[in-house]
Amino acid sequence: MAASPAHTSSRSGPVPMRRVAVAAFVGTAIEFYDFYIYATAAALVLDEAFFPALDPVAGSLASFSTFAVAFLSRPLGSLLFGHWGDRIGRKSVLVASLLVMGLSTVAIGLLPGYAEWGVLAPALLVLLRLLQGIGLGGEWGGAALLATEHAPERSRGRYAMFPQLGPPAGFIAANGLFLALGYLLDDAQFAAWGWRVPFLFSLVLVVIGLYVRLRIAETPVFRAVMDERRVARAPFLELLRHQWREVVLGALAMAVTYCLFYMATAYGLSYATSELGLDRNSVILATMVGAVCMAGSIAWSSAASDRYGRRPTMLVCTGLAVGYGTVMFPLVDAGGVVGTTIAFTIALVVMGLIFGPMGAFLPELFRARYRYSGSSLAYSLGGVLGGAVPPLVATGLQATPLGSTAVGLFVSVVGLVSMAALWALRETRGVTMLD
Repeated sequence: MAASPAHTSSRSGPVPMRRVAVAAFVGTAIEFYDFYIYATAAALVLDEAFFPALDPVAGSLASFSTFAVAFLSRPLGSLLFGHWGDRIGRKSVLVASLLVMGLSTVAIGLLPGYAEWGVLAPALLVLLRLLQGIGLGGEWGGAALLATEHAPERSRGRYAMFPQLGPPAGFIAANGLFLALGYLLDDAQFAAWGWRVPFLFSLVLVVIGLYVRLRIAETPVFRAVMDERRVARAPFLELLRHQWREVVLGALAMAVTYCLFYMATAYGLSYATSELGLDRNSVILATMVGAVCMAGSIAWSSAASDRYGRRPTMLVCTGLAVGYGTVMFPLVDAGGVVGTTIAFTIALVVMGLIFGPMGAFLPELFRARYRYSGSSLAYSLGGVLGGAVPPLVATGLQATPLGSTAVGLFVSVVGLVSMAALWALRETRGVTMLD
């Protein structure tokens, strides 16, 4: 009988598990840093740099559309990297995804604007954004499997916390750099070249990430699959044949986490600065406060899922999201900088409560033969539904008579859809990862 991941990990001692946790965390932090600097730049400056011929509303829509492009390409990245992750292993594919994401990000920082290259500039921006999405589409699933397939069964949720902490860490790093630039540069300098600095800094982070990831071992679960000659020849086709339902429901369950996050960050930043006239740096700082608190809620709920179960923990916390959507933007409208900070912090805390257990839940839903493909695709499709669509829909809803109230109600509706999907899925705590 093959050894369980817990047995394999425990024989290795605590040092290898610490190394795995660091590798899962560092990789997702870097990749999400790359992703989030674009979200912040889209809200602040990309419409002027690449779409200057459009009016402000159309420019914002164009900027957020290029933001959405990467979400649409993430499922493609999940299929591409998921196939090879299930065929040749988790480690090498994670290295490749980091390179695709990092080099695309650096290229955006070097790309001339519309004033220099005309329509070619936004066209190349869209292409590079597509590549960013493809890279990120392969990242999360591999990092989550790196943690869960090494972890002892009873603490799988706790170890799966580490890739989940990557997004808030990447967000804090990205916005902290933008915040520093906002204080060091005037508006003209920031618009001319300052916004490029976070993109170029990604090259340093990629080197660090490669160093960390090249020092980890392949997961014991995938090694067992190879030893037993159970590697799938066509993982995606097997996934669709046997577990397409889990892919769809997993994506719907994920949607509310993305919706909360990007309503409080990308769309929230644009709304608070352009519609309410709040200071840009103050709003960035507000979202950073929220991201710090979000990291705490991820850690708590990840550990709680080991005790109470993944599904019960996420169902209760998704119910909080449904209720909170109705008051989120009225709080922003009424409270100025303080109200905005409180509103965005609560949104990100609730998001973290749902997001934390997902690090173990999605991988546990799928069989080992096509687990990389299944968990990555569910996660990425959830991003399309909850991350790409809501900022675009919110821009239209904001123009209706209900204004920001309609935006908040939309968040509640997405939460109800996610609750229904979670209710239809099975509990996964305690399942074997070797199946």
